[in-house]
Amino acid sequence: MFNRNVGIILLIALAAGLGLVVAQKVFAPEPGGDRPATESITFYPQPRPLPDFNLSQSDGTRLIPGELKGHWTLVFLGFTFCPDVCPTTLADLAQAQKQWEALPETLRPRLVFISVDPERDTPARLGEYVHAFHKDTLAATADVPSLERFATSLGFVFQKVPGKHFDENPEDYTLEHSASLAVLDPEGQLAGLIRPPFQAQAIARDLQLLTEKSAP
Repeated sequence: MFNRNVGIILLIALAAGLGLVVAQKVFAPEPGGDRPATESITFYPQPRPLPDFNLSQSDGTRLIPGELKGHWTLVFLGFTFCPDVCPTTLADLAQAQKQWEALPETLRPRLVFISVDPERDTPARLGEYVHAFHKDTLAATADVPSLERFATSLGFVFQKVPGKHFDENPEDYTLEHSASLAVLDPEGQLAGLIRPPFQAQAIARDLQLLTEKSAP
């Protein structure tokens, strides 16, 4: 009886294990369509159209859906007073951007830095901040409700966190925000995600490969 029970338990465990393997194959993110295999990007099964948005760019122009078409684009949330994550990420991505400079400007992948701190990040400050890392980086912000809608459409979140002396000093606060990169395809749709830690060389290769494959 003991051996029979053990056998039944082993069969159940084997079936469960096989079920897990099948589930992993069925539900794991797939590159999808005719996209090439990438090192750093997790693609969604289908690209997701973004709802309308209207943000203010650091050069005074508007960032609207049409502006994000024609290029593969990385979108990153942050703020200029960020002590570590934001400058580290922008420095890492600047290495990838330097490699993309060899591509035609009309097709070159883009990086968009979205400030979730509109109270302190003026357009002039934003432009000066991002261009210190790389001249091609775009930067934009908006009022908080507009930023929340845009962030949500990317699957991102952010939150203002008051400091110990916030009552006496309204500027004593920080922002907690998602640290991943949203990947938009040349149609301006949300195609995938890059999670930290970031490998600049892998990101550079992935975006160059996608750009060459989707080029007209």
